[in-house]
Amino acid sequence: MSAKGALSPDAALSQVRVDVAARSHRGKVRLDNEDHYLVAAFQRRMKALLTSLPEGEIPLSYGDTGYGMVVADGMGGVAGGEVASRTVISVLIELALSTPDWIMRFDSDLAKEVLQRLNDRIMHAEAALIEKARLDPALTGMGTTITIACSIGASLLIAHVGDSRAYLFRNGGLEQLTCDHTVAQALYEAGIIGPEAVQSHPMSHLLTRAVGGSESGKAIADLAAVNLLDGDQVLLCTDGLTDMVSEGQIAHLLALGRTADQACHALVETALEGGGRDNITAVVARYRIPT
Repeated sequence: MSAKGALSPDAALSQVRVDVAARSHRGKVRLDNEDHYLVAAFQRRMKALLTSLPEGEIPLSYGDTGYGMVVADGMGGVAGGEVASRTVISVLIELALSTPDWIMRFDSDLAKEVLQRLNDRIMHAEAALIEKARLDPALTGMGTTITIACSIGASLLIAHVGDSRAYLFRNGGLEQLTCDHTVAQALYEAGIIGPEAVQSHPMSHLLTRAVGGSESGKAIADLAAVNLLDGDQVLLCTDGLTDMVSEGQIAHLLALGRTADQACHALVETALEGGGRDNITAVVARYRIPT
């Protein structure tokens, strides 16, 4: 697990406010949309219905809310790609709902436990894809990227496979929280090409890791933990956005948007104006965190 920042106690967990929105478009070239996304709120709640305890002895109503965001970019043909991205998200939710002990407060050890669960669930989702392709040869070779962000209070956890991305926008600056699992990125990390050549390299979209695909066992996720600050924005997106919109433009649009929905709309429309050569998906979450 890589740590982007030390996790802080969630003293004001229930007071954190999140404005979240998502948009997806098939683009101007593709006939179908092989991207899928999910935004979900998960809660731990208690409401006292009847009690003989003195007033103020216990809270009469209490609730913690966390947020989960997922983007997946399918591959393997029109049918295969759409099925792969949809199936992986569905399996992840089934696995989460079957987990008996939801962790709703994080310290460093609990964050590691949640991240390990995310990694295990991604590998289970890959097994489900392989089995589905075994039963239907038309789906052979299907796979998908997956980028997951889960936040509870001021703590953000990231799990990532492929070349969809997660970004953190803070104080006017944009930081990429994920690393693309592509041949071009590997060449850069090996010192063979420079950073300016990665985006335009012929192998910039040849994945070295994916969920499913032609080979199994490649769905090992990168994991990270981030401590959020008041005013932060988190963006999850597929490469249909980042291929058409520069990081400078992304930062500008996130700064301009008054709401998460306005920011999503502007990002997708800008990608379409830039050519829209692929499916485009963006999920934006804006955080208000009391000090």
